This record gives sequence, C-alpha cells and structure tokens, in this order.
Amino acid sequence: MTAITVRNVPDEVHRALRVRAATHGRSTEAEIRNILETAVKPEGRIKLGSLLADIGRELGGIDLKIERDKTPAEPLGFE
Repeated sequence: MTAITVRNVPDEVHRALRVRAATHGRSTEAEIRNILETAVKPEGRIKLGSLLADIGRELGGIDLKIERDKTPAEPLGFE
C-alpha cells in the first residue's frame, strides 16, 4: 500500500479528526482512510461493468454462445 503524508494540517482540523475518529471507534489514521475512500469512491457512483450490463439487458441481452473455429492454424512462413 502507498503511504501519504499531509503537511500543514491546521490544529482545529486535526482535533476535529481525532474527535470524529473517536465517535466512530477508530484511530485517526483509519478515520482519514475512510474519509478519503468515501470521497473518491462515493456509494452512488456508476460502475462501468454495471452500466454495460444494464445496456446489454436493455438491448435484449447478449448471446455468448459463439462457435470457435477449430481449424488448425497454419505455421508462419518466413520466406
């Protein structure tokens, strides 16, 4: 995992983080990780895989029964 250092955090902000962490029963570091994760990965975000699946369902589904060509491949010639 990557480590991040945040400099020049005002005392009031640090104090508020400690209080918030205590109310959630976590360390200050764990609270900061939770805040960052919530900020960059919000709960209501649209995930690409889910969006593509929804589009596929709207179009009537996708037939994944694709027949594979079982003909042996010819070796390459370098003449």
